[in-house]
Amino acid sequence: MPIITVAELETKLYAEVITEITRGDIAIAEIAIATAEQECKMYLSRYDLTQLFGTGTTPPAVQDEYLKSIVKDVACWHLLRLNNTGVEYSTSRVAYTDAVEVLKSIKTGALQPDGWPYKDAGNNTALPESNAINWNSNPKRSNHY
Repeated sequence: MPIITVAELETKLYAEVITEITRGDIAIAEIAIATAEQECKMYLSRYDLTQLFGTGTTPPAVQDEYLKSIVKDVACWHLLRLNNTGVEYSTSRVAYTDAVEVLKSIKTGALQPDGWPYKDAGNNTALPESNAINWNSNPKRSNHY
């Protein structure tokens, strides 16, 4: 069960544009959605993807509209690569680039989405065991007198 449906793409593209791009074949739009979800999952691997995206039979446990919006932007980009009939191509490209940049920021820990569970968090949902904090130090000094 995907996180978004073809009908939900209509918040980013008009229904007649989706129909024209896919030539009436809903399977093409569903493939674009599946591709977008897979691309987003690659960036969000530190989170519990089952709770965020669900599985083939269960819906996601966390209903986050911003995540859905990012997936829609990526899915629209994959659709528009087929044909940009009546659509501002550069605007969609900017939306796609912005969505990927947000995913990269979430991946590196610069952004912390509220309520997104980390994978294997168990009872401690505050921070994951690794990759949450980055630290370093200056090289050791050796002074000779």
